[in-house]
This record gives sequence, structure tokens and C-alpha cells, in this order.
Amino acid sequence: MFVNSDNYIKYLRLWLITLFLLVILMVAVGGLTRLTDSGLSITAWELFTGILPPLNINEWNFYFSEYKKIPEYQNINYGMNLKEFKIIFYWEYAHRLLARLVGLFALLPLIFFSINFKNTKYYSNKYYWIFFLICLQGFIGWYMVSSGLIENNDVSHFRLSVHLTFALFILCLIFWFLLDLFNISKFKIKISNFLLIFILKLIILQIILGAFLSGLDGGLIYNSWPDMNGTFFPSDVSMNDYLNSQLFYNPSIIQFFHRLTAYILLFSIIFLNYIFIKNNLNFRNILFFDFAVVLQIFLGIVTLISGAEIKYASLHQLGSIFVLSSYLLILYKNSNQQL
Repeated sequence: MFVNSDNYIKYLRLWLITLFLLVILMVAVGGLTRLTDSGLSITAWELFTGILPPLNINEWNFYFSEYKKIPEYQNINYGMNLKEFKIIFYWEYAHRLLARLVGLFALLPLIFFSINFKNTKYYSNKYYWIFFLICLQGFIGWYMVSSGLIENNDVSHFRLSVHLTFALFILCLIFWFLLDLFNISKFKIKISNFLLIFILKLIILQIILGAFLSGLDGGLIYNSWPDMNGTFFPSDVSMNDYLNSQLFYNPSIIQFFHRLTAYILLFSIIFLNYIFIKNNLNFRNILFFDFAVVLQIFLGIVTLISGAEIKYASLHQLGSIFVLSSYLLILYKNSNQQL
């Protein structure tokens, strides 16, 4: 039986592009859920239930009564009324509903491809990894939420960073698959992998530190730049604090590390631009990345000075996707193999 491979590639591209955009939307909604302190409003992991929101006052009272049992309500939001609870509930509900949609959209087209295009020479089961990782991300999301239900007033910032980093990893995988499908040309002159991997590690570290900062509400302190309220180092910590086992629980130190990593990353990127010029590489290949970095720096400064105002903090988080994707394009062009 003849199977049109062109249709398979066309549908595959459309599916991956749509899935990429949906995951970005889920990251955005997840970020806003965190920034509005809404992530603990639903205290149960409703894998097959909870598709519909509460439809009557009894259901609303049930969810609200469950929320009243956790430390966040008892220690921070005590006295919250039902109307206020509905606001934070709908943020978490939207995030979970979108997660379900992403999961279904990751699986159903794969089944369609397996049935209709199994015999094409371009067919591959590798795309099932996307669905598997999205399911794993759901478990990680609940693992994160559960850390704030018993003893803590909020979720663990370590688990929050894992949840965000894993979401960005899924985005990177989808984007790499897309680059394969569009046959993006490679560099004729290769750049040092050591430099490229070093910059990638710095970007990942910066994203993790940013998640730590968000989880610890560290953007609410030292709201000045380039200094930290008049000094280079945070004034509320001593040298011993940097050697303490609890340093990653200290928002002042995390903010300092976040700033310091940004400076190191910026100098590394300037050097990468120099390599492009020295090797006469087409500068358009790094232009998008440079723009993404400059925009991210601007958003970071504005977010800090504004006291982590939600709209700026959300844009700053989305900016990390732009930075990571544009850098992934450089990595892809410098690579020799496809996934």
C-alpha cells in the first residue's frame, strides 16, 4: 500500500509546532500560578477527576475546606473568603486542565501517525518520548505540590526548579525535532564544543537559580541594580553564610548568585560573538540569540526594580524560553548528527 510520506512530514511539523506553543502556554500559566501563590489551592492529585470545576456551592465548600487544612491557609491566608479562594483555585485549575490537554494532544496524533504512516521510511517511534516525558512531568508537578501540603507554607523551591527545568527540557526536545524536520543547515566551520557546552550549562544554571529565587520570593529584596542596595554583596549575610549547608535556602545569596551567573554568562556570550566574527560565520546565526539575551537582561532588571511585579516576572520567565530556543538553534547548527 502506498503511503504519502509528504503528508506525514507535513502533519508531523504541524503537530510539533502546535505542541511547542501549547507547552509554552502551559509554562506561562504555571508561572502565573506560582506568582499568584495559587499552586496549593487544589490539595489532591486528581488524575481522572477534577476535569470540571466545582459546579455548586457544596463542591466549592469542599475544595475550600480541604485548602483550610494546609499550612499556607493556616499561617498566611487565614481569613481568606470563598470569593478570594476562587481566584487562586482557577489559576491552578487552568494549569491542570491545560496539562491534560497537552497530554492528550501529545498522544492522540502519535496514535494517528502509527496507524496511518507506519510504513513510511520517515516514520519513527522516537516522538513517543515526548508523551512519556509529559506524563513524567505530571508526576513531578504533583511531587512539587505535595511538598507544600503538610509542614511547609509553600512548595519546595528545589522541586519547583526541577518542575520548570523539566518543562524547558521537553520544549528543547520538541524544538530539536522540529529543526530536524525542517532540515536546518549546519555550520561549515565548527565552533568549540567546550565553549558551547559551557554557555549551555550557564544558561541552565541561571534558569535553576531563577526558579530558586521565585520559590523563595527572593525578588522582593534588594530591588536595585547594578548594586544590591549600595553594595556588590548582599549586606544581610556574612562570609560564613556562603559556607553554610543552608545557603541555598537564603534568598539574598541566591539573588547574588543569580546576578553573578548573569555577568559570567554575558561575558561568555560576548566571547562567542567574537568567535563568530573571527571565523567569518554568518552573524545572522547568532543575532536572534543576542537579541534574546539583551531582552532577558532588560526584563530581569525591570522585574527586580519593580519588586517582582507579576507582569514583568512572567515575561522574564518566558524570556528564558526565547534564550534557550535561540541558543539551541546554534547548538543544532554546530552539531553533526540528528536525534
